[in-house]
Amino acid sequence: MIFLIWTGVILTIVYIYLRQIYSRFTANGVKQIDPVPLLGNMWPIITRKHNFIYDLETYYKQFPNERFVGKFEFMNAAVVVRDLDLIKKITIKDFEHFLDHRGFTDEEVEPIFARNLFSLRGQEWKDMRSTMSPAFTSSKIRVMVPFIEEVGNQMIQALKKRIDESESGTIEVDCKDLTTRVTNDVIATCAFGLKVNSHEVNNEFYEKGKEASQFKLRQMFMFFAYNALPGLVKRLKLTLFSKSTTRFFTRLVLDTMSTRETNKIIRPDMIHLLMEAKKGQLNHEEKPKDAVNNAGFATVEESSVGKRKIQREWTDNDLIAQAVLFFIAGFETISTSMSFALHELALNPEIQERLVKEIKEDAAKHNGKIDYHSIQSLPYLDMVISEVLRMWPPAFQLDRVCAKDYNMGKPNSKSSKDFILRKGEIVLIPMWCIHRDPEFFPNPEKFDPERFSEKNKDKINPMTYMPFGVGPRNCIGSRFALLELKMILYQILLHVNVSPCSKTCIPTKLAIGNFNVGIAGGHWLNFELRQ
Repeated sequence: MIFLIWTGVILTIVYIYLRQIYSRFTANGVKQIDPVPLLGNMWPIITRKHNFIYDLETYYKQFPNERFVGKFEFMNAAVVVRDLDLIKKITIKDFEHFLDHRGFTDEEVEPIFARNLFSLRGQEWKDMRSTMSPAFTSSKIRVMVPFIEEVGNQMIQALKKRIDESESGTIEVDCKDLTTRVTNDVIATCAFGLKVNSHEVNNEFYEKGKEASQFKLRQMFMFFAYNALPGLVKRLKLTLFSKSTTRFFTRLVLDTMSTRETNKIIRPDMIHLLMEAKKGQLNHEEKPKDAVNNAGFATVEESSVGKRKIQREWTDNDLIAQAVLFFIAGFETISTSMSFALHELALNPEIQERLVKEIKEDAAKHNGKIDYHSIQSLPYLDMVISEVLRMWPPAFQLDRVCAKDYNMGKPNSKSSKDFILRKGEIVLIPMWCIHRDPEFFPNPEKFDPERFSEKNKDKINPMTYMPFGVGPRNCIGSRFALLELKMILYQILLHVNVSPCSKTCIPTKLAIGNFNVGIAGGHWLNFELRQ
C-alpha cells in the first residue's frame, strides 16, 4: 500500500511538472502541436517517420496565419518564426539578444569540436569572428584557385578513365560520392596543404572527413542526448566524434604547423592563415566604396563585428577547432549543393545546355584555364548556383539562443498579449520553408534560374533568401563555398554531359532518417563525355 501511495505521489508530481512545461506556449496564446511526454515533438524524427525538413514544413504550413509557433525538443522550448520582419529583428536589429547558436557538445569534454566559430558564444565568438574574418576575403580566396583547379582536373581524369573503360561510353555515377571525394581533396589542399586523390583510393583524410561531417547514428544519438540531457552527457563524457577522429585532426594540424615553422614553409592556404591569425598578423581589408560584389548573388557581407581589430592570444586547440570546422563545413555542405546542382541540370537539359554554352565560351577565351575574375562574372552560372541554393539549401534552418528575455510581440493578429521568450530558449528560422513559399517564389518547386536574372533579382526580399544565413552570424565562408561550387561545376560540365539514369529519383524525394539533406536512393546520374 505504501509503495502504491508513493508511486501515485511521484506520478502526480511528474504529471504536474510536465504539464507546467508543456503549457509554456498554450498558456500564452501561442499555437503548438501537442507534445508527447518527455519526448516533446521529437517522436516523428526519433522514429524516422519524418526527417528534419518534413518536420519543419509541418510547423510552417499548419499555421499559415501565425507570426511564430511553439515546438518542444524533448522538454526544451523552441519557437519557429514565420514573420519576416520578426526574423530581421532577431538576426540583425536585436542581434545582441540572439548572439549564439546552440551547442552540440561540451567544451570540457570535446574542446576541438566545441571551440570552433560555430559553437563559440558571446564575446569569444565576436573575437574569433574578427580573428578569422580576414582569412575569407576575396584576395585570400583568389590565391586558392590553382589548388581547386588542380583537384578538378584530377576528378575529370578519373571520370574520363571510367568512361573510356565502359563498353557503352556512359557510366552511372553516385554524384554524392563523387562530390564528397572532390570536396575532400579541395579541403586537403586548400586547408592543409596535402595532395590526395580520393578518386583513386580511399585515404585516411577522406575516411575521417566522412566520419566527422556525415551525421550517422552516433552523431544523431549525441544530438538528441545533448538536447535532452546535457548534464548527463557532460558527466558521462560522451563525445560527438570518436577519439581516433579527434586524434587525427589534432595531429594533422599541429604537425603541419610545426613542419612549416621549422622549415620556413609558406603556402597560401588555411593553415598558413591560422598561423598568421595566432600571431595577430591577419588584418581585414577595407573594401573600396565603389567596389562591386562579384562573388555572386548568394554571397553574404561581413558585418562590423568581423571587422574589429583585436588583441587576443588563441590556443592551439582554438586553431585546431577552426581548421576542423572548415573541414566539416566544406566537406558536407558543398558536396550536397553540388550533387543537387547536377541533379537539377540532368532533369533540365535545356538549362544545362545554356550553361554549357556559357562555360565553353569562357574556356575558349582563357585557353581552358579558369580565371578567377572571369568565372565570378559568368551571369548564368551564378543564376544556376543561386537557384540551387534556393531549392536545396544544405542548412535547412537557422537557430539562435535567446541571451536575455525578449518580447516577441503577439503571435497572431487576434492575440491579446505579447509573448516573452525566456533566456535560454531557442529560436528556429525555417529557411528551407521560406525559400519554397509560393508567396515569395512563385511555383517554388520549379527549378528556374531566371528568378536570379539581372531583371528579376532585385525583386527578391533579402529576408526570403538566406542560404548562408543572415545578420552578423552569417556563414564566414560564403565566398569560398561559391567559388568552389562554380569551379567544380564548370569543370564537370565542360567535359561531361549529365542525364537521368535508371536509379535517378524522379520526382525528387528526400531521404528519410538522415540529418543531412539527400535524395532517397542516392544522387545517381548518367555521365558521358561531351563531343
